[in-house]
Amino acid sequence: MFAVLALDMGATMKTLVLTLDLVGTFVFALSGATAGVRRHLDLFGVLVLSFVAATSGGIVRDLLIGATPPAAFSDWRYLGVSLLAGVTIFFWHPFIHRARNPVLLFDGAGLALFCVAGAQKALVFGLEPVMAALLGMLTGIGGGVARDVLLSNVPAVFRSDIYAVAALAGASVVVIGDALQWPTTPTACVGAALCFGLRLAAIRYGWHLPTARGIEPPDASDHHRDGR
Repeated sequence: MFAVLALDMGATMKTLVLTLDLVGTFVFALSGATAGVRRHLDLFGVLVLSFVAATSGGIVRDLLIGATPPAAFSDWRYLGVSLLAGVTIFFWHPFIHRARNPVLLFDGAGLALFCVAGAQKALVFGLEPVMAALLGMLTGIGGGVARDVLLSNVPAVFRSDIYAVAALAGASVVVIGDALQWPTTPTACVGAALCFGLRLAAIRYGWHLPTARGIEPPDASDHHRDGR
């Protein structure tokens, strides 16, 4: 009986991780494609950027925990979802552009979903709680870093924005919930909501981490390039 229950829990966790992974892939792909359209990339460039932004964090996560080949390469759905998002943005970006700061919204949503999925997959592979939370954070920030580097922008995680901290907070909720044996799905939702809420609040109210004194801040136009 207990073996069957453990098998069911494992299957449920894998399904949840896959669902969060695919939804996060789509959202991060929207973020990458939107940034590419704003920089006037052609269709191929937009699709490449959408795939890189959507899968970089998950690829790094899978390589670090030994889940090889990474899901982004072994499951066609990751490529299909990212390309679908890229094509959607490329042809219908005027309608999506009407939303306020779409890159920031997509990026925040992708960050929230990936940090939760990354922490949960790390726990499934037997990582210690602290390492699982850190790997969840790394999963969340990987796509945004890759997108910004390809666009020659300073990644948000290296600036004073509450970005990696928000991902770490969301991943920590998952790890704590697992330690306390809380229900998996509600815990994941709470962790994602916390991460997304912190990210949006940081943007809205200008929350940031301390920076070195005596250094002139970067030009505002550079800081807010591509919606930042």
